[in-house]
Order: sequence, then C-alpha cells, then structure tokens
Amino acid sequence: MPLNITQERRGSAGDAPMAVHAAARSSASPKSVRRRVWEVLEPARPGDELSRRFDFFILALIAANVLAMVLESVRSVEERFGAAFSIFEACSVLAFVAEYVARLWSCVEDPHLSGAVRGRLRWAIRPLSLVDLLVIAPFLITLGTADARVLRILRLFRLVSVLKAGRYLAALRLFRSVVQAKREELAMSIALTSVLLVVASSVMYFAEYEAQPDKFSSIPASMWWAVATLTTVGYGDVYPVTGLGRVAGGCLALLGVGLFALPTAILGSGLVEAAQSSRAAQACPHCGKTVR
Repeated sequence: MPLNITQERRGSAGDAPMAVHAAARSSASPKSVRRRVWEVLEPARPGDELSRRFDFFILALIAANVLAMVLESVRSVEERFGAAFSIFEACSVLAFVAEYVARLWSCVEDPHLSGAVRGRLRWAIRPLSLVDLLVIAPFLITLGTADARVLRILRLFRLVSVLKAGRYLAALRLFRSVVQAKREELAMSIALTSVLLVVASSVMYFAEYEAQPDKFSSIPASMWWAVATLTTVGYGDVYPVTGLGRVAGGCLALLGVGLFALPTAILGSGLVEAAQSSRAAQACPHCGKTVR
C-alpha cells in the first residue's frame, strides 16, 4: 500500500511540469499571438506600453515622411541628400507594408470582422484601410520603372500618409465622429451653397454677357466669378461693370458671407457638444466630480 501511494505522488508530481508546458504551448498559440498583434496595432489602451510605443513610432514615421517630401522639393537639398531620401522612402514603405500585412492578418480578431475571408474583405474596404493601401501602392507600382516623371507624380501620394494619423490621434477621431454625426446638416449646407452658386452664375451671365462676352461667355465660365465672390476671395480678374451686375454681385457677396459660414458653425457646435458629452460621461453620478 505505501508503494502505491508513493507511485501516485510521483505520478502527480511528474504530471505537473507536463501541465505547465501544455499551458505554455496553448498560451503561445497562433490565435493568441494574432490577438496580441491586433491589440498592438490598434490605438493604445491604458496600460499597454508596447501599443503606445508603436503608435508613437507610426506617427513619427508619418511626420518624417512629410518632412522628407517637403525637403526633396528644394533642389540643393535633393541633389545633396537624394540617395538618403530614397533609402528612407524605401524603409518607410517597407514598414507601412509590414503594418498593412499585419493588420490584414490579425483583423479577424475584431468581433465585427469575424471570418477568415469575409472579415478581411470588410476590413480592406474600410476608409482607413484604403488609405493604408494608397500609401504603399505608388511605391509598388513604380517597382522596375525608370521614368522620373512617374516617380515625381506618384510621390505626391505620400501626403496620404497624413490621414493615417487619424487612427491614433484622439482629436482627429473626435472630429471624424462629429462629421459623421452632423453629416445631414453639412450635406444640406453644401446643397444650399451649390444652388446659390448656380443662381449667381446664371444671374451674372444674363447681366454681363453683352458687356463682357469674353469673361461671362457662359454660365460655367461665370462660375469662376461666383466662386471667387461667394468665398469672399475676390481676385478682381473678373468683375461686373453693368449696374444690374454690380447690384446682383453685391447682394450675392453678402449672401456668401453668411452661407459659407454655415459649415464652420455646424462643425463648431458639434465639437462643443462632443466635448461636453465627454466630460459628462467622466463625471461621477453621485458627487458630480470628474472621475480620473
């Protein structure tokens, strides 16, 4: 009987390391690694230091790419550091490609993107995912080409990388949510502006065509004056000379001041409402103090 007890104890002691190894293997499964990759790639949550560092790295890389593109436009700087700029661009694109592939691989960990194929397709057609693709597409398209003109034109798409920052900056995410919440009001203001633009162009065409057939030759040609006037820019290259045209132009200029202020007022009120709701959500329901 003691022998059996000893064997049972040895067996249980020997099974313990095996259980630990099995748990370690299960914890390091591809699924858990994929989930961790998705957590790191998404905007950092409180306490996730690795994700926070990754966000900082991507934002710094985006800023460096924009700065490099600006400096490349200076001929003396481009001639001196052209090779360094090319190497930096290649390394940046490789980093963005790696990020895109990692997001495409790990996006199925999001509950809203379940499904190995359908989930990844839904992620790929998201606006920010399309921005990520636009950032790397020009470099991939120009592989193997020696046409400098094509390279210069497609390098302009590097500015699209600025839009990637919206994924990590809370202020830009707030602005995007405000635009989505106020989309109906913004659409209405844009529609009113378009109607006023057509009306202004039509009025000036009929009022100024006989006096200035070269400048107000048609309603589409008159839209240049209407845009410059309604936006209060007033370049002065095209202006009415008849009495009716000047009266109509003055009235339309006054209308343009108020009408073009509508989108600004809508977005401003939306940002204020979002800020107030955010503060209200952080207030304690019992004492009213802000919860930190």
